[in-house]
Amino acid sequence: MDAMEFFQRSAGTWRSQRSTHHLAFRRAELGELEITVSALTPDDPRVQEICTMHEVDGQLAAGGALVQWHGSMNWDREGEGHEDSTVMVIVPDVDNPRKGKLLREKGYAEIVPVAGEYEMDDEDGLNLVTEYETMSAIERFSFAGDSDDIRMRTSTVKRFGGFNTASFCIETRIGSAADTNATALPEALKSSWEQESAVSLLGW
Repeated sequence: MDAMEFFQRSAGTWRSQRSTHHLAFRRAELGELEITVSALTPDDPRVQEICTMHEVDGQLAAGGALVQWHGSMNWDREGEGHEDSTVMVIVPDVDNPRKGKLLREKGYAEIVPVAGEYEMDDEDGLNLVTEYETMSAIERFSFAGDSDDIRMRTSTVKRFGGFNTASFCIETRIGSAADTNATALPEALKSSWEQESAVSLLGW
């Protein structure tokens, strides 16, 4: 599987249950987002626009994805939420389509256009490494075994000033049997996490 096939397999609407760990504060934050992924063809105007933005030949693009999300995290202030969208474009290496450049309209850690590196690993996980002006981010997306309905996502963000965060997400395709069985974190587990986070926990 190459990166564009990964995007195509990811097309649909997902429920993302996230635990974000703020290492400097030794606290964990829980949240839930709804994410919609739409695969884009190489000739899609949005793909070509991102290529132009990054001064990359649009003919080199394998395609891309429009990702939209909305939801909330525990530490949100009243009236605050997480709702946005971004376009990602795959530009594979000439000799190896399983690695290359990932162009973004906006980054995971900074809201600016950014180009990162991607590579598919031996387990068909999509690994992204992005260097920003003030931080770096490493992300991994993967499907759970042969299932098209469960994805896992991990990310770590290291700020050059020393502030680090790490996140783990379980994402289930909305409407699938996997989502029916896991529409929310078990209350006992959620309560346990919230109690432990006041002491210490490691680990979008």
